[in-house]
Amino acid sequence: MSSFKVTSMIIDDEFDGEEYVTTEFLYENKFYSITFKKADLEVINAWVFNDGSSLPANLSEELIELIRDDVKKRF
Repeated sequence: MSSFKVTSMIIDDEFDGEEYVTTEFLYENKFYSITFKKADLEVINAWVFNDGSSLPANLSEELIELIRDDVKKRF
């Protein structure tokens, strides 16, 4: 599997009484964003950015787990 590079991470602790972590990353020359619920790192949504548009991203479970592990290490 190709590697990914996290470009930014935002922790939102004021939205709807819950905390979320949004991670933006580069993978296979495309920019993605994935939002997790901070408490259990459940995926809330994932997007791929292409030509000024955002579309739902179809990420493998393996890649999601790698990103989850990276997020855990950062907080």
